[in-house]
Amino acid sequence: MDVILLERIEKLGAIGDVVKVKNGFARNFLLPNGKALRANESNRKVFESKRAEIEAQNEERRKVAEKDSKGIEGAKIQLIRQASNAGHLYGSVSARDIAEALETQGHKVEKNQIVLDRPIKAIGVQDVKVALHPEVSVLIQINVARSPEEAELQAQGKDVMAEMFEKDEAGFIEEFDPEAEPGENARVSSEAPGAAEGAVEPAEDAEEASHPEPAEAEETDEADKA
Repeated sequence: MDVILLERIEKLGAIGDVVKVKNGFARNFLLPNGKALRANESNRKVFESKRAEIEAQNEERRKVAEKDSKGIEGAKIQLIRQASNAGHLYGSVSARDIAEALETQGHKVEKNQIVLDRPIKAIGVQDVKVALHPEVSVLIQINVARSPEEAELQAQGKDVMAEMFEKDEAGFIEEFDPEAEPGENARVSSEAPGAAEGAVEPAEDAEEASHPEPAEAEETDEADKA
């Protein structure tokens, strides 16, 4: 479908441009939100007659967005969520969650102004774009963690997941035995508790163990009595 843009649309064009878009994108987003008109002869005449007014309104909105951006740019949002030991969230952080968190800080932002390629599904710190106007956007910082203490560590630039795995590796005490035959257990480290105690030595001669020598007959003090 060909449409006439009523405002600048990223990767599409500027005000007044006639562009071809997918029918669904036009019907579900551009047309109902007043961002474009169908590109027919009637609408072209309407747009040209109101072009100066449309451009003036756009400029006014841009100035308001630039003013608001000064208070929002660089804002830091901390979100505490439940997550697995691997850092994967039980759920996700959506644009709505971020918009609500910004509102608690006094910033009025619509969820459709939060630019997320996909919901956030793991703990960590990342920058998220907020488009206050087609020509004005800022970055904010989202810190998702399992506790305030973990969020503080992440804010300091520490990778809490990497440190957790390092601790796990440090506690590993079993060592690899390169001489072990397939199917045998690895050799236990000499540092492991009980490694040198209570071990059972194997019998040196299995045949000897199963057939012990007979005991010597006891000597009698006297000869056979009649």
